[in-house]
Amino acid sequence: MKITKSLVIIILLIAAALLPVVTEAYFISVAITILTFMTLSISWDMMLRTGQLSFGTAGFFGLGGYTGIIAVADFGVDPLVGIILGGLLAGGVSLLLGMAILRLRGLYFAITTMALASVFMVVIRNLNKLTGGPSGKIVYTTLFNYDSVKVYWLMLGITVGTIVVSEVFQRTRVHFAIDSIRADETVAKSHGVNIYKYLIFVFVVTSIIQGVIGSTYALQYGFVYPESSFSAHYLLLPIAMALVGGIYSTIGPVLGAIILGLSSEYLKLIMPYGHLIFYGVIIVVVVLFLPNGVYGAIKDVTGFRKRRLEER
Repeated sequence: MKITKSLVIIILLIAAALLPVVTEAYFISVAITILTFMTLSISWDMMLRTGQLSFGTAGFFGLGGYTGIIAVADFGVDPLVGIILGGLLAGGVSLLLGMAILRLRGLYFAITTMALASVFMVVIRNLNKLTGGPSGKIVYTTLFNYDSVKVYWLMLGITVGTIVVSEVFQRTRVHFAIDSIRADETVAKSHGVNIYKYLIFVFVVTSIIQGVIGSTYALQYGFVYPESSFSAHYLLLPIAMALVGGIYSTIGPVLGAIILGLSSEYLKLIMPYGHLIFYGVIIVVVVLFLPNGVYGAIKDVTGFRKRRLEER
């Protein structure tokens, strides 16, 4: 069984890596977008597994984007180095913020993280010389000079890396720690789990991922401006993908990103001005009738069949 699973994973990775060879530029662009939101969705779900609902995804995404652009435009660093710096700054800021806001719980933590994007945007808009202010900032040295194939491979590598980190969280002592925190913090603490340490660790790791994705996305197109970089689009869509696919797992956000990403592009083609209505309907229907997401429904069906076979 393990050999079969490993073989399937290898085949999928090879197929994903060879996608640019067998398809056109449009589909490569769609794949890059799907991978971008897939990674954001996985990182959001990783924080959710601790029991903390974070709405800071768009904030750290935008912060990483601005860091990458400024590093390349003002300091002349290589775009790949700019991507790393974007992740590091997002991680550093999240560490400092986490020391304070991770003392909060539930709705209070969610509201505080929701405000991060707005706070970052206000700061960015008022640092005219550094960030370009309300007009944003442009860089002429883009990532791989607009070579979408190389950008795709880089984004695929980041996504695979995020999946690996998520699976490590699921298969090590981190999994037991954050699961116990989500179930009951008092019981977890009584069993020796350092709640504060694990919450900060997960918060910083997920923020680094979001910063890396933000800087990669910004350097791919070569510009940033406040309203776009800190848009709620980078928060709401990853959450929707995780809910559709199934939360508290790695596979769930992956499935959700593929389903919503492909359906969005298809609906745009057949209904350019009304696709968002049907897009919303898809999300509502899945959430109402598949409360555990698509992956949860698949597990329920396979588990039911397995029990029936055992009874026979």
